[in-house]
Amino acid sequence: MSKFKFKIKMGLRREDFIWEYTDEPHASRRREILAKYPQMKKLFGYDWRISLQFCATVIIQVFMAYMVRNMSWTELIILTYVVSGTLNHSLSVGLHELSHNLAFGPHRPLANRLLGYFANLPMGVPAFITFKKYHRDHHKYLAVDGWDPDLPTRIEAKMFSSTLGKIIYIGLLPITYSLRPILVMPKKIDILEIQNLVIQLTFDFLIYYFLGYKSLFYLVIGTLLGLGFHPISGHFIAEHYVFIKGFETYSYYGPLNLITFNVGYHNEHHDFPNIPCWRLPEVRKIAPEFYDNLPCHNSWIKVLYDFITCTEMGPYSRIHRDYKVTSEYAIINKNKNVQVIRDSLSNDIVSEKKIE
Repeated sequence: MSKFKFKIKMGLRREDFIWEYTDEPHASRRREILAKYPQMKKLFGYDWRISLQFCATVIIQVFMAYMVRNMSWTELIILTYVVSGTLNHSLSVGLHELSHNLAFGPHRPLANRLLGYFANLPMGVPAFITFKKYHRDHHKYLAVDGWDPDLPTRIEAKMFSSTLGKIIYIGLLPITYSLRPILVMPKKIDILEIQNLVIQLTFDFLIYYFLGYKSLFYLVIGTLLGLGFHPISGHFIAEHYVFIKGFETYSYYGPLNLITFNVGYHNEHHDFPNIPCWRLPEVRKIAPEFYDNLPCHNSWIKVLYDFITCTEMGPYSRIHRDYKVTSEYAIINKNKNVQVIRDSLSNDIVSEKKIE
């Protein structure tokens, strides 16, 4: 466990993102780890046992939808937040695993896709295919301005930087997280997204027809509440919001990993996205010197509290980098010295701030 303690200063509210002029750290750390520990490659692959957790969660959610059909609104709302919110958030994080084909491997795309459709059902809204399409860019272009769909937009940052604004921002996470990629970097809708939509709407209709509107409410609103102002939603903030200068990805090693497919092992995941979730703890055991000195979170609830109450924290607390400082840009441009470009961009930003 890292010995770092987050001490966030109560300073002035940020008015811009945190600009970096180096490439993301995960590719270089991956090379270093593999050079020192080639046995890490034995963890690569897939883990079909992930499908068992999906099946159990979907069965529980359908059973709960049946049980709440005649409950009072008070009971329904409580169960929707506590049970459906938690389980649907778990399923949404599980879809992240499937976006990497980690249940049955890249050589069985149909099996992974069908499991994704199945796991998506209790969430009430089609999410799997669209998430998978955009999530690749988050890994490939981590923190690249205009390319990483996980980055808050400047409009979001300006609107939700106050204490009240940050509370609203967290509550709206399922909406902004879903719509931001589509609006900022739209991609053509493909047949798989249409399949996802048709399957989901068919399931929703069957729930409504056979069980009633309260059961559908339990599932759909559970997704909105679970991915919004909910303890597990702390992982949205914990993963890449800058709590300590110089670090852009943070892991969480607490008990909630048990129901969230180890999404807390986020440094390990970005270093090795082709390692299934339940093997990620082994990454840290094999190469402890690469992870034990990295700052990490111990509580997602505290993450939310710090994010809301600290003046310096907010949607602006994300690292942004220009595409021209990335290694991919250098490779495409025949390995041109990217450091010259980085220095130039850095000087441009400094000059702009002096003019302001």
